[in-house]
Formats: sequence, C-alpha cells, structure tokens
Amino acid sequence: MRIYKTRSIAADSCKNGRVSMNGVQLKPSRTFHVGDTFNVRKGPITYTFRVLQLTENRLGAKLVPEYLQDCTPPEQLELLELARMAGNGGRDRGMGRPTKKDRRDIETFMSDHYLDEIDFDDEE
Repeated sequence: MRIYKTRSIAADSCKNGRVSMNGVQLKPSRTFHVGDTFNVRKGPITYTFRVLQLTENRLGAKLVPEYLQDCTPPEQLELLELARMAGNGGRDRGMGRPTKKDRRDIETFMSDHYLDEIDFDDEE
C-alpha cells in the first residue's frame, strides 16, 4: 500500500520487527482484514494505519487514502518535525558545510552537560 517503496523492503521490515499489530510483530505473510490497525516504525517515529478496504493489486499513490487511513498520533508527527530540524542543523539550504565555530556550538548544544542545565520538571 505504498508504505514502503518495494515489497522486499516491506518484507525485511517485517522480519526485523518494525511492523506490529497490538504489540505483536508481524510476519510478511500476514493477511489483513478491514478495520485492522497496525504500526510501522520508520526512522524516529511510529506510524499507525487502519485498513479501510482490501485490494489484490498495487495502487496508484492517489488511491491509497481510499484503502488506508493514517491514524498516526500528533506527538509522533512532532518527532518527525524535530528530526527534520535536527538533521538540517539550523542551516539554510545552500549555506555549505558548518564552520568550526558552528560545529562547536552544535556539540555544546547536543552535549549531556547542556541538557542537564535545563529543568524539564518546571514545564508541567
């Protein structure tokens, strides 16, 4: 259903335990029924999908919403946005490689010492 680019990548993900339903890892040969909800771990987030209809053939990308509903919680989508921002490093596109000063600033920011100074309990 176009969650993965190829069937072999999807099968490998199942074998590696990245696809689950109700906390149980799924095998590549698992059949789905209408109404089933399953989780797919890709990168830093876990997507949640619900099966709306079944099909025998591969679908065009425009038809996927008729067969699958994306039920991913907003918290997971925020993680995706944070990962995008962290991967970018705060640099605009086309700005080139970070300078030594930029690298030192990034290392300081990412260090455990810097995170220890922040009191996360006050935010609640």
